[in-house]
Amino acid sequence: MKKIAGHHHISMITKKGQQTNLFYEKVLGLRRVKKTVNQEDPSMYHLFYGDLTGSPGTELSFFEMPMAGTTKRGTNAITRIGLLVPSYASLQYWKKRFELLDIEHGDLTEYAGRQALPFEDSEGLRLVLLNNNGNAVPDFWEAWEDSIVSSEHRILGMGAVEMTVQSQESLAKTLTDLFGYELVSQKDNTTVYQSVKGQAFGEIVVVEQDGLKEKPGKGSVHYLAIRVKDGVELRLWSQRIQDFGFKVMKVTDRYYFESLYFREENGILFEVATDGPGFTVDSSIESLGQELDLPPFLEARRAEIEANLEPIK
Repeated sequence: MKKIAGHHHISMITKKGQQTNLFYEKVLGLRRVKKTVNQEDPSMYHLFYGDLTGSPGTELSFFEMPMAGTTKRGTNAITRIGLLVPSYASLQYWKKRFELLDIEHGDLTEYAGRQALPFEDSEGLRLVLLNNNGNAVPDFWEAWEDSIVSSEHRILGMGAVEMTVQSQESLAKTLTDLFGYELVSQKDNTTVYQSVKGQAFGEIVVVEQDGLKEKPGKGSVHYLAIRVKDGVELRLWSQRIQDFGFKVMKVTDRYYFESLYFREENGILFEVATDGPGFTVDSSIESLGQELDLPPFLEARRAEIEANLEPIK
């Protein structure tokens, strides 16, 4: 059975795009690789942060929703995002950095079997830095050398993504029987699955928790996108997902990649996205993220769209 190659990107809700931009560029040292809009609602920014080119598996993206309320935490939601750093010394560096910059964070600890440092962004989004401990990462990930963070401690890309659900069994079946993830550890109410054995860059941590469902708002996660090679493979997955019993929201050409969406039984939204063509399809590597980029079908509306967006410096 063809397996998922790992995470592609993850998308969140932000109330203030300017504030989010400051945090992810100037605190975390990621590169803004694409400033575009929500293709269904072009009045809303869609901002992407990652490595040099926004390689699949490094991308954190945000939909700006100025009317977003406060997230009411609960179950049936994506509840934490792991980011890989090179070493334990990197975790110590980041702890000192967070203290200096007054960033909400916890103590050095362990998470999903790795040394870790939990923290929150400026809107309460829960993240955790994970010691990658010299393990391999995808060879196409490319460091952004102009990052404010020095190379020995720079964030590499995405690691474990946590999902808190009422029914661990149903999500486990989706991950293993449909997508080919492997169960690698289980303790109490927490189970860890990997799309690539031994590697954190395709890892999903499932926490079973009863109670009220999360009410999303600023600092909540909208969906996780997982990787497939190309459009041919994406359409095979579309049929397989439907045969498994899920309703697929149609395959859509996002210009930077093709994708489909579906919800598993607990209501977690997944996107399945192709690796290419990528963010350099309409920008040079040097100019990525600087100007507002629009897919061709929105280009004729550029003046209208730009007039409705607050500039992000």
